[in-house]
Amino acid sequence: MRKFAVIDAPQQSDAWKAARLGRLTSSRANDMLATRKDGKPSASRDNLRVQLVLERITKCPQERTFQSAAMDYGLAMEPEAFAAYEALTGQMVQRSGFLSHNELMAGCSLDGHVGNYQGIVEIKCPIPATHLDYLRTSQIPTEYLRQVQHALWVSGAEWADWMSYERSFPERLRTKIVRVHRSDLDMAAYALAVRLFLSEVEKQEAELREMSAA
Repeated sequence: MRKFAVIDAPQQSDAWKAARLGRLTSSRANDMLATRKDGKPSASRDNLRVQLVLERITKCPQERTFQSAAMDYGLAMEPEAFAAYEALTGQMVQRSGFLSHNELMAGCSLDGHVGNYQGIVEIKCPIPATHLDYLRTSQIPTEYLRQVQHALWVSGAEWADWMSYERSFPERLRTKIVRVHRSDLDMAAYALAVRLFLSEVEKQEAELREMSAA
């Protein structure tokens, strides 16, 4: 049984933004787990908590986004990257809107999924130097691995294919796919971390509402 509802809205649309309000999403999983060198929560975790609180109270997006030229390029290259993935793997990728967790204020926006969410696909189209680094190391950076783990947690998928694509490379080097299996990650620990963080958000939301009513 699915633990999420699909809100079929194009990413970046008003409906998609409304669906994400106050929810912990894949793009912020790294901030949720971030700590300082002394082991205490980082400023990015504190900022995320306050952001989610304000979104719940004001019903307005609080995330400050900046669309760089590199990000624009990545979005423009997505269709070509998906075609390359399908040709290489033989898997047909489906697109969906926002996956909203049924029990918790969390969700994710997948790049794509395979079958009935048996697998998910996350695609990056980085600058050439970064793509070369992925080819050499076959390693997913921590920030992106946490995004993948969050998406696996929400979707219930058994595996995720994380792919880097750069068209300027020779054909055999244009794609790098790293498969992450759900069983290789400590999903129970991640689920607990999410619940603890969201309880902090709820506590601060109640505090702020009380302050505003005083």
